[in-house]
Amino acid sequence: MEFCDDDLSNFDAHGAAPLPTTDQQGYVQCDGARIWYASYGTGSPVVLLHGGIGHSGNWGYQVPALVKRGYRAVVIDSRGHGRSTRDERKYTYELMASDVLAILDALQIEKASLVGWSDGACISLILAMKAPQRAAGVFFFACNMDPSGTKEIEFGPTLKRCFSRHTKDYALLSATPDQFNAFVEAVDEMMKTEPNCTKEQLGRIDVPVSIVQSEHDEFIKQEHAEYLAESIPNAKFVYLAGVSHFAPLQRPELFNNAVFEFLDKLAS
Repeated sequence: MEFCDDDLSNFDAHGAAPLPTTDQQGYVQCDGARIWYASYGTGSPVVLLHGGIGHSGNWGYQVPALVKRGYRAVVIDSRGHGRSTRDERKYTYELMASDVLAILDALQIEKASLVGWSDGACISLILAMKAPQRAAGVFFFACNMDPSGTKEIEFGPTLKRCFSRHTKDYALLSATPDQFNAFVEAVDEMMKTEPNCTKEQLGRIDVPVSIVQSEHDEFIKQEHAEYLAESIPNAKFVYLAGVSHFAPLQRPELFNNAVFEFLDKLAS
């Protein structure tokens, strides 16, 4: 039977499935921060970038599936998230994209497919815009590329459970476990003003892109996702029925199949 956690009760109580063990993990010093990464498996590299205030462990249902499929899965804790540290500077998506490039350099990965969720999707697309030669393609799930793409947020039970899990995980993983509120405020400040890409900038993106929107996304307007798919050359719009902003946790098989379809097409 397919695993299902639509209301995130399991995620709140237990988190995602634990990441596999690996000897290929550590930190890279990058522009005032220590950025944590881990690598699993061999094959064509796929970098998984998590959402805002989350961490790499949120990909627990995706990493083993990618490895089984024959890919090399690389996870990165974004600056200030999970095990990674940050300095006093304001968050920017460009800064976090530069952190990802530093990890690719450290791992000697010339080019990778990018799977981004929420803030991670934005980081992926910014990286593809800055360094298209490093991005084989971008699977862009559940994010906006300008402020008009976001909804008014209703902080219902599912969001409360997600936030509860993130609070607990931050206390366990962070080098500054008592600074969760300040961390959330800093990330929220970035989200209010970034990203802010024009249609002309989107039109210059020159890598394969899938814009992936869930039926019940709590944050992103579907019309914005459709606009992104129309504005990025040759982008594909993908619709995930029955799930929300947290599809990788709610129905992993559904989400993973969409990722596999994207990656397999890149490889063909």
